Amino acid sequence: MGWLFLKVLLVGVSFSGFLYPLVDFGIHGKTTTTSQKPNIVIILADDMGWGDLGANWAEAKDTANLDKMASEGMRFVDFHAAASTCSPSRASLLTGRLGLRNGVTHNFAVTSVGGLPLNETTLAEVLRQAGYVTGMIGKWHLGHHDSYHPNFRGFDYYFGIPYSHDMGCTDTPGYNHPPCPACPLGAGSFRSPDRGCYTDVALPLYENLNIVEQPVNLSGLAGKYAEKAAQFIQQASTSGRPFLLYMGLAHMHVPLSVTQSSANPGSQRPYRAALQEMDHLVGQIKDKVDHTAKENTFLWFTGDNGPWAQKCELAGSVGPFTGLWQTHQGGSPTKQTTWEGGHRVPALAYWPGHVPANVTSMALLSVLDIFPTAVALAGASLPQDRHFDGLDVSEVLLGRSQKGHRVLFHPNSGAAGAYGDLQTVRLEQYKAFYITGGARACDGSIGLEQHHPLPLTFNLQDDAAENKPLYRRGAEYQAVVPQVEKALKAVLQDIANDNTSRADYTQDPSVTPCCNPYRIACRCQTS
Repeated sequence: MGWLFLKVLLVGVSFSGFLYPLVDFGIHGKTTTTSQKPNIVIILADDMGWGDLGANWAEAKDTANLDKMASEGMRFVDFHAAASTCSPSRASLLTGRLGLRNGVTHNFAVTSVGGLPLNETTLAEVLRQAGYVTGMIGKWHLGHHDSYHPNFRGFDYYFGIPYSHDMGCTDTPGYNHPPCPACPLGAGSFRSPDRGCYTDVALPLYENLNIVEQPVNLSGLAGKYAEKAAQFIQQASTSGRPFLLYMGLAHMHVPLSVTQSSANPGSQRPYRAALQEMDHLVGQIKDKVDHTAKENTFLWFTGDNGPWAQKCELAGSVGPFTGLWQTHQGGSPTKQTTWEGGHRVPALAYWPGHVPANVTSMALLSVLDIFPTAVALAGASLPQDRHFDGLDVSEVLLGRSQKGHRVLFHPNSGAAGAYGDLQTVRLEQYKAFYITGGARACDGSIGLEQHHPLPLTFNLQDDAAENKPLYRRGAEYQAVVPQVEKALKAVLQDIANDNTSRADYTQDPSVTPCCNPYRIACRCQTS
């Protein structure tokens, strides 16, 4: 533990009036060409529906800043999360690898001892070696105990919450379905497992390794994220070194924060108000980039998975990707499933003078592509001792190609099958299911798990709603399925031969983040 103690000593050093780790903003080491390297900003929304983006879906009119970014950059309409739930999707973003390779197949808990396996190399680690200053603001959800903390995974600076903001109580609980109570003020705290409400430990807010607020004031969290992001961008830009900023937004995951605009749901639905707040936050970050380093900053916006339908009116829109075959069977075809509503997410790229403006790309792309693409743009090298599922799609971003993936694999994410298993295959415009199942819907129903030895196959080009599968004896089905089987067999063999990891999902209550164990819900003063 001596090395860990040394790392702890290096974190939390004051820089220009606010906490930073020991970041050297000067030029040093392998940085002779850093001035030519682009800054990279990745913004990841949480539980945002494909149809929530106004530029995607005419019914949505709450994302003015994102829509403006789409008109000034590139919009991707066939872009997919690497999994349909939080931790696996984020692990794939930072490693470029599916959960069967990186070991993260389902979510980590408040009491999780482990996290993203330590032998997995993160995007932040690669770019820091290439001379970048690296910062992470927002939701992490890849392990918070000891060396799994963001400061030990390549990020020089961290400000945010360690997991989803419904995994701890607050004094401003916001909107949830069903609603959860505020943190207890006296004795008799408890957790209500039937409702999934955490009432015994408050949600913590970290700056580097220090808990600076517990419980978090959710209504002010977006403003704090904007402030810290602006500070980081300014400091890094002033230094002359390139930077990586990865932001994991709390929006649009429940509970939706009680802001001034959403305090009166009679005048505006809470979801719409929260969506507008998220859009404003993204607009603030983009404005800071534009005023500070516009010509040399690449900004990528996307989501971690689709909307959480069981939250009813507090969930987003899937647009036309309604998963009708599954809804007829029961349950929800959104988050936690491998239906389009679970993993097709909004995505935008913005880099004036490099990414062409007002372009819609039809290329089949994935969150998996962020890692290899960012590494290529930075002029860095991928780790050589492992295989990657993502592609370098910089040629697509720069408007020189429309070639994305021919095949994508959508891992099981909780609704059916073993976590992480690859039993849904996208092949060009076709999608084949070897297993189906519906997540919990607003009405409480769940779609039963069904296995399909002859895969249930849809032509998404003609049937975006996944309503009517191809006739199994038809020529189209007979031509497609052998290609699907070949692709699936090949990837499973490649994974078997790869350098893979296994996450530690052990749980221990003693690792729960708590700044003051002697107070109810671990309350501590805000610094």
